[in-house]
Amino acid sequence: MAQKKGGLGKGLELLFAENALEDAGKAVTLPIGEIEPNRDQPRKAFDDAALAELSASIAQHGVLQPLLVRPMSGGGYQIVAGERRYRASRMAGLTELPAVIRELSDKEAAQLALIENLQREDMNCFETAAGLRSLIDTYGLTQDEAALRLGLSQSAVANKLRLLRLSPTEQKTVLENGMGERHARALLRLQKPEERQYALSEMARRHLNVAQSEALVEHLLAGKGARHRRIIPLPKDMRAFFNTLEHAVDIIKKGGVAAVSTRRETAAYIECVIRVPKPAVRQ
Repeated sequence: MAQKKGGLGKGLELLFAENALEDAGKAVTLPIGEIEPNRDQPRKAFDDAALAELSASIAQHGVLQPLLVRPMSGGGYQIVAGERRYRASRMAGLTELPAVIRELSDKEAAQLALIENLQREDMNCFETAAGLRSLIDTYGLTQDEAALRLGLSQSAVANKLRLLRLSPTEQKTVLENGMGERHARALLRLQKPEERQYALSEMARRHLNVAQSEALVEHLLAGKGARHRRIIPLPKDMRAFFNTLEHAVDIIKKGGVAAVSTRRETAAYIECVIRVPKPAVRQ
């Protein structure tokens, strides 16, 4: 279900590539202890298996592409681009790394860090959106200005930022179930949280692709299915729910009816059964 990420504008992508080629000949070797990650790095999650694979490659072949770093006022260097290589190199036990040093402002460093990550296929859509939002808020950019600086269309920036309207829980569910940006954008058409909750659970449970997910949302927007169904969220404290059931059974018993309730719990669900005998049928 992974969605292919749109790239940067041709002009900016070419400029970034040309700078990388030019800087490759200016790389120096720095002690790894003098290099520190950027706390504002757009990417928040790093795949452990992918890092282990990269670490094994670095242990065998070395770091083929230098990191891009900037000098810090208090000493040492901060990573602008290449944190995956840095992490994998530490895993491989390297003590030195090739790096290109550039004098960059906070704004320039943030832009280049976001550009590098936007070029990667494995950065999820919510990390991209959060990176864009951070860039816009931190430096007071308009969406048009951010789009121009990053080589994206204004509509692409707006669509990515809209993804942040999904709650952190909804975002987590999207990612954990292998869904991508287009799944998330389909969900955003549903205004009510309970409608999104229902649609998202169905998309995950049935492993719906993008077209099927969009059809489900259309179905709900048309007033069919769950839109007019009263969706009651499960109580946070299930004990109150079960006590209510038991109380109802007690009332039935006090009325002289031999009602029986049973409860069975599995790893996946809790099953409650209430049996009420039918009144005898007169012949």
